Amino acid sequence: MPSTVVHAGLALLLAAGLLKGAYDRRALAVLLVIVVAPEADTIAGLWMPGAHRALLHNLTIPIVVGIALYWDTRYREESWIRARWGPWGVRVAWVALFVHVFAHMLLDYAHLEGINVFFPVVDRFFRLEGELFYSTADGVVQTFVEIQRDPETGAVATDAGETGTTADVHVANPVEPTADPVPDEPTDRRFPIAANGWELYMILSGLFVLVARRFQDRDADEP
Repeated sequence: MPSTVVHAGLALLLAAGLLKGAYDRRALAVLLVIVVAPEADTIAGLWMPGAHRALLHNLTIPIVVGIALYWDTRYREESWIRARWGPWGVRVAWVALFVHVFAHMLLDYAHLEGINVFFPVVDRFFRLEGELFYSTADGVVQTFVEIQRDPETGAVATDAGETGTTADVHVANPVEPTADPVPDEPTDRRFPIAANGWELYMILSGLFVLVARRFQDRDADEP
C-alpha cells in the first residue's frame, strides 16, 4: 500500500500548485499533519476489527468537513476561520481538505482492499480497480464499474469494486501485520517507504518541488 511518505510526497506536489500566496512552512506543516493523521486508525485496530482503512479512511469525514467549511467561509455572517487566520487560513483550509482527499483517501482507494468509503454510515470497503481504453474493435471499454444481467432471472448485478466489510477485511499495517491477534510465528512488522518504483518517484518528486520552491521564494525576496 502507499506509505505515509508517499502520501506526504504527493501532498507536497499538490501544495506547490494550490497554495498560491500561502506557501510557507506553517502551511506545509498543517498539510503534512492532515495527510498523515488518517494513519492513526491503525492503532484503533487493536480494539476495533477492521478499523484501518475505515475509521479515518473514508469520504464521510471530508464531506462533513467540506459542508462545514463552505458554510463558515461563504454563508456565515462572520467566518471563524477568516477572523482567526485571515485569507491565509481560508486558503490553507480548502487546500488541506483537497490534499486529504486526493493525496490520501483516493490514493488508498486504488490499492489493496481500498477504503470503507462511507463508513460509518455504510460499512462497505470499495477498491478502485479496472481499466479504461479505446479499442478499434469494441470502442470505449471500461471495467471500473461492471453491470451484468442474469439471462434467466433478469436480475441486474453491479460490481463497483466492493471488497467486504470491517468484519472480514483486514489491511496489513505495522500495528496489525496479520488478522490473527496472536500469530503462531514471530511477527514481521514492516514500515513501508516505497514498495514500487512509482512510489519512490513520487517521494523524490515531492522533495524536489519542496526544495525548488524554496530556492524560487529566496530568489524572489532578493532585490
